[in-house]
Amino acid sequence: MVFRPVLSVLSVLILGLSALSSAAHAQLSGHGGPVRGVAVAPDGQRAVTTSFDYSVILWSLDRGEANAILHGHEAAVNAVVVLPDGQRAATAGDDGKLIFWRFGVTQPARVVEAHAGRIVALTLSPDGKVIASAGWDGSAALWSTADGSLIRRFEGHQSNVNDAVFSPDGKMLATAAYDGIIRLWNLADGRLLREMTGHEFSVNALAYLPDGALLSGGSDETVRRWNTATGEETSRRIAHKGPILDIAVAPDGKGFASGGIDGMVRLWKAGEEKPVHALAGRGGPVWALAYTPDGKRVLAAGNDSVVRLWDAATGQPLGEPVETAAATAAAPQDKGAAIFRRCGPCHTVTADGGNRAGPTLHGIFGRKAGTVEGYPYSPALLDSDIVWTAETIGDLFTKGPDVVTPGSKMPLQKLVRQEDRDALIAYLRQVTTP
Repeated sequence: MVFRPVLSVLSVLILGLSALSSAAHAQLSGHGGPVRGVAVAPDGQRAVTTSFDYSVILWSLDRGEANAILHGHEAAVNAVVVLPDGQRAATAGDDGKLIFWRFGVTQPARVVEAHAGRIVALTLSPDGKVIASAGWDGSAALWSTADGSLIRRFEGHQSNVNDAVFSPDGKMLATAAYDGIIRLWNLADGRLLREMTGHEFSVNALAYLPDGALLSGGSDETVRRWNTATGEETSRRIAHKGPILDIAVAPDGKGFASGGIDGMVRLWKAGEEKPVHALAGRGGPVWALAYTPDGKRVLAAGNDSVVRLWDAATGQPLGEPVETAAATAAAPQDKGAAIFRRCGPCHTVTADGGNRAGPTLHGIFGRKAGTVEGYPYSPALLDSDIVWTAETIGDLFTKGPDVVTPGSKMPLQKLVRQEDRDALIAYLRQVTTP
């Protein structure tokens, strides 16, 4: 539910350490590029994130571990919703596709060609039966969660649509766009009910409060509150230094969080003009926000590939990524370990670690690609003749998986400096050699 400017593709080869240990409050570090979407399952125990690296990751919040990395999009993945049964999710991205997933299955359950341009936001209806999508083709659309069929499309914006949210009673859809106009639509017949103006520039994020008031965040640095019955703006506040990128309302409706391009997350009480907490992350722009169902934690998706967790009551950060004892003992100050640390949830490196979201890296040197028992490789890797050596691993970071393993779904990021590649390869050799 955020405005997303055009960016160049920066994603990462996910080669991580072993599972994060005992990390009920750990940060979620596993993507290889900016994290663009985050949603929490109804049980509060799992989260789903989407990224500029084309991937979708299913997480265990209790353990801070990546349970699965899902590939299906052909471009950056910008938005996600978890469906009410807690067993399915839907994602959308720059490829214009709406993809449905079932947890425990690595292949998409359904792929829908939803928009002619990138999709930047998804929202679930109050009854959980409909998904609203906002697209840069100038439209918003409604989709059945049961079969992915198109219910209705809303056209009328003269520019990119950045967000679309349902009213609490499920009778209206509010949309926001680059043209600075908020539009309200009747869901029953698709009629345009009202246009609301006031923002000086693009409106990037919307969120309804339980009483029906609508919050909007824009590139003019303001968060505004609207009476949707009259179209009147009832309050405004300067919320961030720079554009607001997302707004999330707390489950009890008494407060909300805002995230901005300034890298700040601010927690507000509804009706008050000053934030209760101002949370300074280190990850650059905050693209997406989500509360856990109990309202105790706020998840903030960062530009540095990390999702940070905060205590909603105190505003305190809830931990740093945790390294395994084996990794820290091997080389606590090693540059290769530092490069490697961000991808920690995805692989194990020890003999007894087994496969996780990615195959184990134990014994990777001298191993033929696609041969770890029990791991569901893509056909491109199953058919590959590559043997992993310092040279071929270096090629992944020099040329990229799209060149070295074409057709695979490995996300990528090139390590430009030779010294970084050498440090990473030396570290891998140290911790993965039997």
